[in-house]
Amino acid sequence: MDELPVVVVGAGPVGLAAAAHVLERGLRPLVLEASAQAGASVRQWGHVRLFSRWSELIDPAAARLLEQQGWQRPDPAAYPAGADWAADYLRPLAAALGGRVRFGARVVGVARRGRDRVVDAGRDTEPLTVHVRTAAGEERITARAVIDASGTWDTPNPLGGDGLPAIGEGTASSRIAYQVPDFADPQARARYAGKRIAVAGSGHSALTALVGLAALADEAPGTEIVWLLRRGAVGDVFGGGEADQLPARGALGLRAKRAAEAGRIRAVTGFRTASVEADGAGRLVLTSFAGGKIEPVDEVVVLTGFRPDLSWLSEIRLGLDPVLQAPTGLAPLIDPNVHSCGTVYPHGAKELAHPEPGVFLVGMKSYGRAPTFLALTGYEQVRSVVAAIAGDVEAAERVELVLPETGVCGGAGLFDEPAADQGGGCCAAPHAVPEPEFVELSPLRAVER
Repeated sequence: MDELPVVVVGAGPVGLAAAAHVLERGLRPLVLEASAQAGASVRQWGHVRLFSRWSELIDPAAARLLEQQGWQRPDPAAYPAGADWAADYLRPLAAALGGRVRFGARVVGVARRGRDRVVDAGRDTEPLTVHVRTAAGEERITARAVIDASGTWDTPNPLGGDGLPAIGEGTASSRIAYQVPDFADPQARARYAGKRIAVAGSGHSALTALVGLAALADEAPGTEIVWLLRRGAVGDVFGGGEADQLPARGALGLRAKRAAEAGRIRAVTGFRTASVEADGAGRLVLTSFAGGKIEPVDEVVVLTGFRPDLSWLSEIRLGLDPVLQAPTGLAPLIDPNVHSCGTVYPHGAKELAHPEPGVFLVGMKSYGRAPTFLALTGYEQVRSVVAAIAGDVEAAERVELVLPETGVCGGAGLFDEPAADQGGGCCAAPHAVPEPEFVELSPLRAVER
């Protein structure tokens, strides 16, 4: 199998970095990308500025490959937008890899050659087969290993508070967005200006949308923002502020907090959406599982995180945590119900391994449903994974990463936790808070009964 390629699924930041490491190790990388260009998902949020500097967004092996082509490294202290990251780094990196990247090649299945997932014999000796669909038809590629860096962008979590689409969510899909709007786009501004908008979510994407909508409200009279939080209190949702070791991430939270305190944002806590229906005026009425309703809104922006698409890995023996859908070795290290302070313990090939030899989920997909993934994490993951594939056990086990902390302690609570921890030390589990009955809220004051 040494002559077979290492197949990398996805030509995003982590997938292309994996290919650069594979090439540097003297192995054969083959990147399969469903879209027509590198960084297709990044380009979809190209208007959003990252809170990581350029110095934290470039993989070392990728940089070495690019510099051989005469590439000029961007200012390491600058903060690029997604479009900059794609244009100034991902596109040149894909070009440097050349024919090792195939566009328009959608992976629809992975299996062990000649064996379904039930068969034990030969799983450690037979190669993997990757089933690919292209414009020319279908083909099967034989691989020594598969690195799944396909991400989670295409599978956002729904509005429904139980993890399934709310009743009526599909019918109202034309009025629901699942990504941060581009407020520099005249069409987006026209869609939201002067309207009442509900924003669901409490992570960094939600904070970004809230800041943008608050700025729009300053310019467009009549723009109202209703912030739906599943947690029972606002708590530490704005992050660590000046204590955040990523200054731009801390500044984002502070900007959102100022907008809320200025009255531009009205928070509704403990609201887990059960249904969406249109009223007589054509607006949308959201109802919670507790029976509460919010006043009718014109638009809904859902930013409640992502989940991995595991459908095309059904014939592979994966070892996934039943809660997070992350590798079982990694899940305890990233569980937002437990860990806080931005703490993600160093991890690599060992924690990312599955019962199926030679298969690794990396990047955003490795986190399953857990939040707060950084590009630095993905780069270290693929360095370790590729070392393991190449047989360099010492390098695979060596961890070369220290992640910046968020400055928030007591349970991140960025997904479905009703409230952040109100006591205990760092990394203490959050306390459960019952879902309150809905009441009209003043800015940042959770009124419950």
